[in-house]
Amino acid sequence: MNKETKNKKDNKDDNNLMKQFNFKFNFYWVYGIIFVLLIGYQLLNSSDISSNRLSQNQFTTILNDNDIEEILIVNNDIAQLTIKKESLEKEIFKRKQSPSFLNQGAPVYIYDFGDLSNFENNLKEAKKEFSLDFDKDTTTRTSFFDSIMVWLPFIFIIGLWIFFMKRMSGGSGGGPGGQIFNIGKSKAKLFDQNTKVKTSFKDVAGLEGAKEEVQEIVDFLKSPEKYTSLGGKIPKGAILVGPPGTGKTLLAKAVAGEAEVPFFSLSGSDFVEMFVGVGASRVRDLFKQAAAKSPSIIFIDEIDAIGRARGKNNFTGGNDERENTLNQLLTEMDGFGTDTNVIVIAATNRADVLDKALMRAGRFDRQIYVDLPDKNERKEIFEVHVKPIKMDKDVDLDFLSKQTPGFSGADIANVCNEAALIAARENKKKVHHVDFLSAVDRIVGGLEKKNKIITAKERKTIAFHEAGHATVSWMLEHAAPLVKVTIVPRGKSLGAAWYLPEERQIVETDQMLDEMCATLGGRAAEKVMFDRISTGALNDLEKVTRQARAIVSIYGLNDKIGNITYYDSSGQTDYNFTKPYSEKTAQIIDDEISRIIENQYERAIKILKEHKDKLTELAEILMEKEVIFEDNLVKIFGKRPFERELPIEELKKIEEDKKAKKELSEKKEASKDEKTEEAT
Repeated sequence: MNKETKNKKDNKDDNNLMKQFNFKFNFYWVYGIIFVLLIGYQLLNSSDISSNRLSQNQFTTILNDNDIEEILIVNNDIAQLTIKKESLEKEIFKRKQSPSFLNQGAPVYIYDFGDLSNFENNLKEAKKEFSLDFDKDTTTRTSFFDSIMVWLPFIFIIGLWIFFMKRMSGGSGGGPGGQIFNIGKSKAKLFDQNTKVKTSFKDVAGLEGAKEEVQEIVDFLKSPEKYTSLGGKIPKGAILVGPPGTGKTLLAKAVAGEAEVPFFSLSGSDFVEMFVGVGASRVRDLFKQAAAKSPSIIFIDEIDAIGRARGKNNFTGGNDERENTLNQLLTEMDGFGTDTNVIVIAATNRADVLDKALMRAGRFDRQIYVDLPDKNERKEIFEVHVKPIKMDKDVDLDFLSKQTPGFSGADIANVCNEAALIAARENKKKVHHVDFLSAVDRIVGGLEKKNKIITAKERKTIAFHEAGHATVSWMLEHAAPLVKVTIVPRGKSLGAAWYLPEERQIVETDQMLDEMCATLGGRAAEKVMFDRISTGALNDLEKVTRQARAIVSIYGLNDKIGNITYYDSSGQTDYNFTKPYSEKTAQIIDDEISRIIENQYERAIKILKEHKDKLTELAEILMEKEVIFEDNLVKIFGKRPFERELPIEELKKIEEDKKAKKELSEKKEASKDEKTEEAT
């Protein structure tokens, strides 16, 4: 029993040793072993190892003593001397014999004789004079390395050919030259039951409307009879449209995780190739693969790479490669023989440049707009991204969701990551609320530049400029309430003010004018306090000019121009090189833009003159502390008379609606899980 136990233990140790030194066989080892054997053979058979070279006097002595049995002339260059067996017993030869492990028949000596004719004459004379009995022979030899040098160019060319063939085959799969023959094949990544995506709709915060639309597409594929029994047809495709970072690709990943059908994912640029006809061939191959695995989903990210409107480029003809690819895509999505259960989902942030034929019903039946999240959705997105972060109790996600208007989901993820990095940089154990605020400031304004050289005069100008913004916005009804003002340089700006804008779906004229007035408050403060203006208001002027132009020429809010807009939302206007209005109208537009801006500038100056003492007090505090908050303005100006708060009943109703929606979604998920368990 002990012996068996010992054997088992030894076997176990051997197995562990094999696991520890787990060498995988590689075919290139064979080439290495052959090369080492050839080198070893050449070295062991080398006459340089087993022989001793002789000088002329030594050769003459050995020759005259008749100790040489054979002289072999090699390549008409050297002589290899074989010594007689009886002569090897002499003391001089015992010291110079070759080692026993080398070839015993190898010559003991080598003599470099120089000129062959003189050497042969000397041998004849010595043979006659001393009655010598040695044999003489001649041979030609080539070394292994000389052979390699002769064949080296051919070996190099063959190796280079093999290398390029392997590279063209794409490494693994396809065989030699596989990529040449597979260049028209689709590059789509397939996600099926073997490579399942872990992202689900639970990981997508906000986007409730978009999620409902996409979930319905998933439901189409899971139970098509539910819809086809009533005579309905499964939609051919859906396109996700929206600004960058709003979660279009994330929604597609959630579809891949939830659909439980084969999912082909690729980018629009994967169809583009330098060879003619490759894009159309890849489209055909993609839909062929998808049809073979139907029901299935194809996801094309950034479809504007191939879906741009045809005929808009004046420099290429109708036979453009990109247009050929688009034509093939149009045919595959809705043409003869397209009755397979393949749904195409696409994503783009430039829907205005897409071809009308691509966007029509029957190809992309549904256009799902993925907009920037509102305040409540931003809070949900924050809750998703703060899960892996160790947060302190003082973090207020409600305030952060209010503080980040216009932020996309990607921006909010970046805020959470930056907050964690800032806290780690300061050696904190947890991420605090101030770290999140610093992260927002870092993303909006840029990195702080406290070491930037600013003179005392410039610093004072910047302080009054930012105090002017804060004062005017505090006194206007529709201007956004202030959160923080700083004169610490960030990025390209020398100072900055952060506001808390309202969540508005439409904007009235008074609201736009108040915002313009608050924006011009900085330049107006310089004029009121120093009676001069500086170049620091460039960004402000750019903003108000854009707003004034929108009032006059886009939104139709100007009395002189009237209810007319010169804006084309489709981006496919026929007025490519001409203005859509006359020169007289252009002059009126310019005059009205200038009048609106100057009126708001004078209005800002009037407000600042009325509150000049408070403006000065605020600027002095700002120069002292460098950063001021809403509390400082309340102490100086008092509470804003325009503050509006939602009634408590309305707030309670909003919270109750959110809770009810959350409970309903949890019940749906629980019922799905129960059905899955029963089926299993």
